[in-house]
Amino acid sequence: MTAAIGVDVGGTKILAVAVDEAGTEMARVRRPTGWGPDAVGDGIAGAVAELEAVVGALLGAPVGIGIPGQIVPDTGVVEHAVNLGIERFGLADAVAARIGRRPVVDNDVRAAALGAAALLPDLFSLAYLNLGTGIAAAVVDETGLRRGPRGAAGEIGHLSVDPAGPPCRCGQRGCIEALAGGGSVAERWGMPAALPVLDVFDAADAGIAAAARIRADVVRGVAAAVQLLILSADVDAVVLGGGVAALGDRLAVPVRERLRTTATGSPFLRSLRLEERVTAVPGRAPVGALGAALLARTAHPAHPAHPARSTRAAREAILDARIHQA
Repeated sequence: MTAAIGVDVGGTKILAVAVDEAGTEMARVRRPTGWGPDAVGDGIAGAVAELEAVVGALLGAPVGIGIPGQIVPDTGVVEHAVNLGIERFGLADAVAARIGRRPVVDNDVRAAALGAAALLPDLFSLAYLNLGTGIAAAVVDETGLRRGPRGAAGEIGHLSVDPAGPPCRCGQRGCIEALAGGGSVAERWGMPAALPVLDVFDAADAGIAAAARIRADVVRGVAAAVQLLILSADVDAVVLGGGVAALGDRLAVPVRERLRTTATGSPFLRSLRLEERVTAVPGRAPVGALGAALLARTAHPAHPAHPARSTRAAREAILDARIHQA
């Protein structure tokens, strides 16, 4: 295996990391995300160039990119990345024209799931639950990433768990994302705050009833997502990630308690020990960028943008890492 560069593109920032042959982080850079296809392409290329300037050994290193939106299989084309001002964009081609080599492109949540799997080698399978402006998940098991024929596996945010719940931007009511997504929480709270979910939790602790109701919905939504992922995929653990997960135990503890309470009347659910299968990203590591680097490093050289080949190879690299650590 070789050194690699991984780029995690978010709505406000681009985070790029370089990892060496052993998967150890060598350097990282952070820069703001521009708006629209050209600005995003320029930002990614600029982050790669900055890393190469810091670590000269990275010249020509493979590049992986995790980005929101739907990735058209085998093309490196991104669609519906609305928070970046992108409707459809040939990202792999655009970045290749800027840096002189074609990157591997995948959805940001799937890249983060691979990064989490690499950092949690004792888990045979996991679901990475991304709690950000929206909510989505990705599952990694012995076959690699589960993505589905249309690349939509893990889009659980718009599953309605409460038809009488708050309205969701998708047109339904009581979706997991409407209950626990950062964007929905900010809209329902309606108060200016740099981190609205944190503001809500603080206000709830201070006894403000409206905040307590929203906090209860966040916990309910996250617990529903965890239960759904375990019942549908029977993963060893659900790993909480994304901005909302930065609440740490303030979120994880009540989620575990709700899962325990929900299972009280069901011997079947109790036997699954749902509350014991919730964990967090180790040390708030940059799992999105690390996973993108892992994809880049293990991509088949003849088909560098082929997601099925690259994710299987990435899974093999994770298993190799487990053997090495043992």
